[in-house]
Amino acid sequence: MPDNLYGGLDFGTSGARISIINLQKKLIYSNSLPYLYSFRNPNSWINSCENLLFSLPSEVKINLTKLAISGTSGTLTAINLQGKPIGEAIPYDQACNEHKILLESLTSGEEHLRTPYSSLAKALKLIDKFGTNILLRHQSDWITGWFLKDWTHGEEGNNLKLGWDLKKESWPKSYLNTSWQKCLPHIVKSGKIIGQVNFDLAERFNLNKKLILISGTTDSNASLLAAGLGKEDGLTVLGTTIVVKKIIDKPIKKQGITTHRVNGDWICGGASNAGCGILSKFFSDLEIKELSRQINPSKNTSLDLLPLNSKGERFPINNSNLEPILGPRPVSDSLYLHALLEGLAKIELRGWEKLSKLTGSLPKKIITIGGGSQNPQWRKIREKIINIPIVSCKKTTSFGTALLAINAK
Repeated sequence: MPDNLYGGLDFGTSGARISIINLQKKLIYSNSLPYLYSFRNPNSWINSCENLLFSLPSEVKINLTKLAISGTSGTLTAINLQGKPIGEAIPYDQACNEHKILLESLTSGEEHLRTPYSSLAKALKLIDKFGTNILLRHQSDWITGWFLKDWTHGEEGNNLKLGWDLKKESWPKSYLNTSWQKCLPHIVKSGKIIGQVNFDLAERFNLNKKLILISGTTDSNASLLAAGLGKEDGLTVLGTTIVVKKIIDKPIKKQGITTHRVNGDWICGGASNAGCGILSKFFSDLEIKELSRQINPSKNTSLDLLPLNSKGERFPINNSNLEPILGPRPVSDSLYLHALLEGLAKIELRGWEKLSKLTGSLPKKIITIGGGSQNPQWRKIREKIINIPIVSCKKTTSFGTALLAINAK
């Protein structure tokens, strides 16, 4: 008898990835695809998802029994009651300043929601634009709904920025009797069975018709699962953006900080708008690899860059008007890359310093996951600036999402 298999699909900023594991948590298959259209277009996500499903070996499709999905935290889309997207999604790194007074009136005592980067700020913008006869769903929740052809549910971690309270297990009282309360999802805990794959969809892709969909998580929480974070460890995700996370004793509610619950632990973290995304604006992946070899990590460049991907920052400071500093650019490309990597390491350092102030301690070791974690020169630059030992994790975010599926109840 062949093994039951478990899948994780992760939807990042630039593309989607699938990982399939067996009961022994061994990776059986993986694949990734870039988005065909822009990240803001939900059809990009589904297009990549369809192509990943079509590419699965037939023996994997037949034996795939559980599937979980992770996505970018805070990317919100409006859909009609049949699940079809209305317009573009609002990405996690877009500030929505249009309804500041209403936002403040809804978030008394909820400082973490009182930011233009919150999903609540995005929701108010979408409701103003499309009315209240819509559903509001985050990226991974909408894709999970696509598999089920039922968009009723939302996973708890993906909906914290929309106002879901993990301790009270409820929406804020200020949402009661609003015209848009019906737009919100029914919340389920991460790693719980939601339902069986839609029959027609299973037929179309030759999937196991008894495939079970599991409530997923955010991409950075999936990274945390993949990394196997310990209580004294810190996690840095070096993807399009930089995310830092650590395990804490009790939840924290602060602007720019997100507190999740993963495997029974409270996880505190923050996400910058800076990251590998800025590098790809100047260099190809091959150029980054070649130029990195020319960098001497023990030397400083004396250039002080603030390499945000665009205007505005969420963490370690919350300022939607903060401008990137990307110059002056030296003649040497390797020197410029060195300066950008230094600038990113300084942002990461300030992130760890902020978490240390809130939690009382720095991690003893930092585990790094994501594309940037495989760059040895960057790792040495980071170790020098942050002054904490750093190890790289080669597992992917989708592997962490598959672990969520294997443990689902």
